[in-house]
Amino acid sequence: MRETFDPAKAESYPPNIQAIVKRQAPASAWLNQQILELDVEEGWVKIGYDLGQAHFNRFGALHGGSIACVMDDVLAVAAGMVAKWGEIAPTLEMKVSYLNQGGAGKHFAEAKVLKRGRQINFLEATMTREDGKVIATATATIMIAPMKR
Repeated sequence: MRETFDPAKAESYPPNIQAIVKRQAPASAWLNQQILELDVEEGWVKIGYDLGQAHFNRFGALHGGSIACVMDDVLAVAAGMVAKWGEIAPTLEMKVSYLNQGGAGKHFAEAKVLKRGRQINFLEATMTREDGKVIATATATIMIAPMKR
């Protein structure tokens, strides 16, 4: 069931979400990641990103690498909802299709697990501007693996 994310309920969420609440990854912080909604059973998440000049190319639009970073971030969060403590969700491959230009401001990305295996998950994601225009779509293969110490 889809629900609004509440950091005060962190202990009721999967370990990957608890870890994000405890200490956000530097790349996620650079993207100004804010989890908005999630559905643990479905493997779906909606995340907001505040993007600005640090994420632009020389022409003043969102850099393709910044968009790919958003997609990798949202896909990993969705895939990681099945991970246990001590497991991570590394991306094995990702394809991003750039559909429209993005600029400064709030953007949203949603990701969903399409097929879950014992170790390998197949996912899709969409990134939109605040006005709802689709910026990019992505598909990915993500593995659930033990974290190496």
